[in-house]
Amino acid sequence: MLSLTCKTAIRSVIYLASKFNSGEKAGIKEIAEFINASEHTVGKLLQTLVKGAVINSAKGPHGGFFITAKQINQPVLGIIEVIDGKDVFDECGLGLSKCSATHPCPIHQEYKIIRDKFKTMCQEKKVRDLCEPVNEGLAYLIG
Repeated sequence: MLSLTCKTAIRSVIYLASKFNSGEKAGIKEIAEFINASEHTVGKLLQTLVKGAVINSAKGPHGGFFITAKQINQPVLGIIEVIDGKDVFDECGLGLSKCSATHPCPIHQEYKIIRDKFKTMCQEKKVRDLCEPVNEGLAYLIG
């Protein structure tokens, strides 16, 4: 359902959120190393996230990427919409372009239930909700 880039973006934002209380900023290399992702990919998606107002950046010797109080309280859905678009929750589970309730694919009914529940979770879960278990050592951002 979500692209690899979107999953990487969510992990990057969670990492930045984990630094919120200390007020630290993070660079591309640091984020990429922590989430075990390509620096090139992380760099491009961070710029997209800044343009989408999901995160912020500052230039200069004390610069880097960071998240504000408003941004840490945003729904995870905002990250997904900036990276994968608003239609990601309308896509067919088999990738068919003409799948619908009146012209369903073989998994349409079951997939729609799962897709809708996942969308609801992404609307309800805030970025801070995902970074708390990471900060407490109960969840991880790398496999």
